Amino acid sequence: MNYEELKKQTNRGWNTWNTLNVLSYSHLPEGFTVNLCIREYSETKVLRESLIGRNGEYDEKIFPSSRSYDGSVTSLKLTFHELELDVKTVADNDEQIIMIEPLKHGLRIPTLIIEACLLWGKEGYIGKKDGKIFGVCGDRRFDIYTTAEQVNEQHTHSLSPYIAVKLDRKFVISTRPCSVEEAETLYAAAKAKLDGENARYGVHSEAYTAMKTCLAWDTVYECEHDRVCSPVSRIWNIGWGGYVLFDWDTYFASLMASEENKELAQLNAIAITEEVTENGFIPNFGSANDSKSRDRSQPPVGSYVCMEIYRKWPEKWFLEHVFPTLLSWNRWFAAHRMTKEGYMCWGSDPFEPVNGRYWEANNVDCTFAGALESGLDNSPMYDGRGYDKERHIMLLADVGLMGLYILDCRSLAEIAKTVGREDVVSEIEERKTFVEKALETLWDDSFGLYLNKDLSDGTLSKRISPTNFYALQSDLVTEDKKRRMMDGHFYNPDEFWGDYIIPTIARNDPAYPDQTYWRGRIWAPTNFLVYIAMKHAGLKKECDDLAKKSEELILKEWRLHGHVHENYSGDDGMGCGVNNSDKFYHWGGLLAYIAIDNDRNKQ
Repeated sequence: MNYEELKKQTNRGWNTWNTLNVLSYSHLPEGFTVNLCIREYSETKVLRESLIGRNGEYDEKIFPSSRSYDGSVTSLKLTFHELELDVKTVADNDEQIIMIEPLKHGLRIPTLIIEACLLWGKEGYIGKKDGKIFGVCGDRRFDIYTTAEQVNEQHTHSLSPYIAVKLDRKFVISTRPCSVEEAETLYAAAKAKLDGENARYGVHSEAYTAMKTCLAWDTVYECEHDRVCSPVSRIWNIGWGGYVLFDWDTYFASLMASEENKELAQLNAIAITEEVTENGFIPNFGSANDSKSRDRSQPPVGSYVCMEIYRKWPEKWFLEHVFPTLLSWNRWFAAHRMTKEGYMCWGSDPFEPVNGRYWEANNVDCTFAGALESGLDNSPMYDGRGYDKERHIMLLADVGLMGLYILDCRSLAEIAKTVGREDVVSEIEERKTFVEKALETLWDDSFGLYLNKDLSDGTLSKRISPTNFYALQSDLVTEDKKRRMMDGHFYNPDEFWGDYIIPTIARNDPAYPDQTYWRGRIWAPTNFLVYIAMKHAGLKKECDDLAKKSEELILKEWRLHGHVHENYSGDDGMGCGVNNSDKFYHWGGLLAYIAIDNDRNKQ
């Protein structure tokens, strides 16, 4: 197996591959697509793109239900003005079957526009004859059938052949003749199989379903590189011109997928690794038309994730594929973000713009850019910090980065041994030891925690966040220090403990009441990184407590709205209520992954 073979193996079949519309069903590799649009007459707008999680008052609202990764079974409910729809799909012998059930409508019965089209520049043609639409692509012909009554609706804005049908009763759209009764039977069987797969997670099956459902709906076909991958959400893709992959977000997507889907795990890990810049590091983001953050990286979690994938799915070719880039990234951090004392600082290097986009010309080589590299964009930890324009680093020795770099070195050394690169193991382990020794100088014995150090004046900062616990990745942390960190800070209700944990700045910090983004809200990735640090340190009770509360947090909004949020309130555990918490952002699923992994770790 190699990457090209993996892509050929996975770029196939029916799925919601089109990032623009979750009511769009495409077949790969041909690109033939059945695209559904809605004409609701109480408003003049035609709903051409249905997306999970839009916030506008008059946008569609979608409640996504459990679905499979491969698109063999999907389900969602949609509300658009006065219309409510239930949409279920099932794939049967490589034929797509879509079951539509109107639940409610306004004064006039709405119309569904069924378009046939070819996406992503694929070759073939679409036609309409005798009221039927079809496509011919390569060696295959696709015909569209429906049990619904056709109507004449010309105000559609459609640019390809279509038919229009009434949304007045349950009906089927399919690529072979199929009755409603047959569709219901096929769907019920496929749904039972899916439920059985999810039920394997026992008491965590509901949380697992939330994690899997979000990740599966966020998985699309990315045409520029001819690959399947899982961007953070479809809404973000549209805002970035086609697709965007963020560094730690995408590695975490691959980790979550690895629970049952080896191919998707490998695809995502390779996709973000191959966004590597000319200078050898994984960028903060890589997006359409070679747009990348060539000035900055993000938290170095790639080696850890890739090794975890290999533990579950031990295929050496995968590690051999990613290892050279992971090694260059580890070396880049040492060369560009490490001081001679072994401290590590976030930063941003100047570079020549490629596309002229905003992030190439703005917020580069400054404190805010360094904060963006941390992934904790507006964290109060970085308020007012100095910046060194010569070394291109924030003047703050960062405990979180040092803990993650120690983890990266440990994981990378293990990968090197696995792929037969013993020649670089000592080099990697020497860097790990160097940073661990430097980290020890950041211990504040009176405060009982490893603290960030202002390199302008040498003071230690008591503006603390969950990243201070990443120090537990170091093998030099004593049992006494572990206990003081946990009892004095993790379990301290004035700082991090509470009904909902872990807020991204201590509760007694002046910025905590802001409750916006990284200023006091709870984020799944920081919970997860604290969890694996605790796990490395052997803190079993703490892992249990964090796992329990993380699972409760994701289930709260999943049960209410079917949401898996980008971040959650530190006060009431809700994701909604702010405009900068995407409702279907896949790394929210890490809250479920923590609970699943914690139980597995006990076995």
